[in-house]
Amino acid sequence: MLNYHPSIELLIDYSAGTLSLAHSISVSTHLEHCAECRRHVSQLNQVGSHLFTGLHMTDSHSHEPSSELNSLKEKMLNNLSADIPTSETIEQAPFDTNTVSARIPRSLHQFIQQDYDQLEWTRLSSSLRVATLCTDTNGSQVALTRIKAGSHIPTHSHTGEEITLVLEGSFSDEGGIYKKGDFISRNASHKHKPVVTKDAECICLTVLDAPIQFTGFFTRWLNPLLRKHHPNGI
Repeated sequence: MLNYHPSIELLIDYSAGTLSLAHSISVSTHLEHCAECRRHVSQLNQVGSHLFTGLHMTDSHSHEPSSELNSLKEKMLNNLSADIPTSETIEQAPFDTNTVSARIPRSLHQFIQQDYDQLEWTRLSSSLRVATLCTDTNGSQVALTRIKAGSHIPTHSHTGEEITLVLEGSFSDEGGIYKKGDFISRNASHKHKPVVTKDAECICLTVLDAPIQFTGFFTRWLNPLLRKHHPNGI
């Protein structure tokens, strides 16, 4: 069972269809790994359906939903805390039978035609490579990071929100240990030093509203390069 998930606010916006493209991609990819959040979204979709129906049943002289409708919404949201089966108890839908490797999440098929190795990777250091998948209209960048086993990303802070979703391998930082499927959100108040486990490389999906900023004396020279490769770089 996964330990790190999108916030309920993100899931509500995802269910309502109001998330940006970049954030929707990250949530969709997490849902492929997480039975718990799939159930949350299913329940939120039911809430939305009932709300939509209820709004059409309100009195023609009032624009406010009925008290019964509000009670139903509260009941459905309370159900989100109910016991949830693990991913092992829910059968996963098969991958499409095409040229895309089965290791690639379905939500990323539009960006990855075969496998991770076929992407155009930019080398930032001897252990870190990055491949950009797309850029949202608001400038948020969707990319993959690939880090060698036993390596680390130097200590850095954030100039905007960063979402990281582990696709393969695992890593840790000051906040915990993150495994395949875990969804981690960081903002400008966070500073961390991700370290990859020694048994396998780590591949992550990242959404960056703005470039990260290395804080170490020997790594600050990379910051202009990071800003250059990000649409919202300063």
